[in-house]
Amino acid sequence: MPDPTALLHSVFGFPGFRPGQQEIVEAVLAGRNTLAIMPTGGGKSLCYQLPALCRAGVTVVISPLIALMRDQVRALREAGVEAGALTSGNTDEETEGVFQALDDGRLKLLYMAPERLSAGGTAVLLRRIGVSLIAVDEAHCVSQWGHDFRPDYLKIGELRRALGVPLAAFTATADAETRAEIVTRLFDGAAPATFLRGFDRPNIHLAFGVKDQPRRQILDFAIARRGQSGIVYCATRSKTEGLAQALREAGLPAIHYHGGMEADDRRLAETRFQQEDGLIVAATVAFGMGIDKPDIRWVAHADLPKSIEAYYQEIGRAGRDGAPAETLTLYGPEDIRLRRTQIDEGLAPPDRKAADHARLNALLGLAEAVGCRRQVLLGYFGETSAPCGACDLCDAPPETFDATEAVRKALSAALRTGESFGAGHLIDILTGQPTDKIRQRGHDALPTFGVGRDLTKPVWQAVFRQMMGRDLMRPDPERHGALRMTDAARPILRGEATIHLRRDTVQAKARPVVKTLVAEEDAPLLSALKAKRRALAEAQRVPAYVIFPDRTLIEMAERRPETLDQMAQITGIGAKKLESYGATFLAVITGAPPDALHPARRRLAGRAEGTLYDRLLAVQADLLRGADGTEKPLTCSAALLARVAELRPRDLDALGRILGERRAERFGSAFLAALDDG
Repeated sequence: MPDPTALLHSVFGFPGFRPGQQEIVEAVLAGRNTLAIMPTGGGKSLCYQLPALCRAGVTVVISPLIALMRDQVRALREAGVEAGALTSGNTDEETEGVFQALDDGRLKLLYMAPERLSAGGTAVLLRRIGVSLIAVDEAHCVSQWGHDFRPDYLKIGELRRALGVPLAAFTATADAETRAEIVTRLFDGAAPATFLRGFDRPNIHLAFGVKDQPRRQILDFAIARRGQSGIVYCATRSKTEGLAQALREAGLPAIHYHGGMEADDRRLAETRFQQEDGLIVAATVAFGMGIDKPDIRWVAHADLPKSIEAYYQEIGRAGRDGAPAETLTLYGPEDIRLRRTQIDEGLAPPDRKAADHARLNALLGLAEAVGCRRQVLLGYFGETSAPCGACDLCDAPPETFDATEAVRKALSAALRTGESFGAGHLIDILTGQPTDKIRQRGHDALPTFGVGRDLTKPVWQAVFRQMMGRDLMRPDPERHGALRMTDAARPILRGEATIHLRRDTVQAKARPVVKTLVAEEDAPLLSALKAKRRALAEAQRVPAYVIFPDRTLIEMAERRPETLDQMAQITGIGAKKLESYGATFLAVITGAPPDALHPARRRLAGRAEGTLYDRLLAVQADLLRGADGTEKPLTCSAALLARVAELRPRDLDALGRILGERRAERFGSAFLAALDDG
């Protein structure tokens, strides 16, 4: 079996595993059923791609979206890996090419959508081609109550049993309930080897903002990040179209995306976003799960997401390359009412509705946090951390106040009016506004009328919003959204508990642009490298990051390699990419093409064997005509020198078996001395 660490470098160009990857790769290589929960951008794909190269047979990868599969196949082929996809988006020629590669025994990874499992001949095909491993991406799609449920994922467990092969399941987010459902449906309840990687994405800056002219807030945020790729998630289809138009009118390249678009229009939008630098897409949550674009620099939510899991997954589209990224999530009382109503009016059973309210509560707790947001977010997933220094509340800690008395007054006003009114009417009562509605109902005679004049209307609006965020009050769908008290509020009302709230402001604050990805002196070179990458990508009609991701170009700009050996040390440059693009990008960096290398030497670039090859070549030059310079010229081929450098024989007999008697006699002792020095 090939060494996975060696392939990690030679194929993918990585100097080592990321934290948590090696244990998962070893479990999959050992043929164990495996479940890995890893953050988006944490390197999930490598954890099944690398074992697929080491194991005999074909690894079939079940993935939910065509765009994602096509991108991964292109990236693997660029790295020199035989991979293919059978999707409804294939041309006849593409499908024929995949079947031919399978018949020839060349294909190592076969991608397919879960819907293909319903086709009668799929299981027969997979048996015939010798599938030895099933990998399942986005495994949370098997959860019937999850927001990404795909019914055909329920057939994967049956396929595993039919083929009798191990299964490795991967997802970026799955709470305990979803994990249990994955184990039941994919592994028949038998616990797989489970790896729960940390959920922290420290390169992503977290920020929330209270809605106040939300379109202006989004525009300000996007304008401050001009030239960077971003996603704006919206709650409705119409809002995606309106916001994309507003972004374009502000001089930003932007498109919209939602499930109501024609299939061709959706594919065109996906292709543009993948291939164009600096493009913004305003989208519903229909966009994103299959987007494998590593250099998305920011994600904004124009409306509150449905749950904390949805929020985590959606912001996880940003910064997959590990470079700094930013988020902004806007919310307001109407968002909270909408999400509560969607849950209450849904068709789920009562226990599911309670769980959905709990998930929403967790997100609202994050939105209304008074301390480090990352601590709150990671706490939901069962992790602890120190204050992160990379969220809006760490940047500028909020001012808080003891709101116990204000909350009790608000609860009293709601109870004394039969829990039949919304926040606006209750605030008028508390601030003593003698409106017609209040007089008609006699609410100006209530003991609570005017007891809250010490706080302004905006402060009361913030108090009610935070009470809804803390789940102290909920809109009642049977009373047209009137606020009712929850059990969580009773200890405060009875004086058994206190509560502190933020002294809220609704001033929109757009953070400065994230720090530049490289130092000022390296920025011109990075721009030149990006231009070369863009030209190559357009010529090949592939996304730019398939050539090289931003992170690789940044490292080139900072380290400025001068030789192919030095270029091979850059993260993300494996042997195939070095051969395909190394000289081209070196020419951009140095201003001239590098010296040509023999293919046998180029294969050793960046490895200790390459340096050893050069030493052997120098020794050979010295002994070309023998030690005294009078003999007939004699040389070793580049392939022979490369073989000696790789095998490192330790005595003349071993060296003679490689070089032959005549060459061993001429070069043997000197070569062995060079090998000892190496």
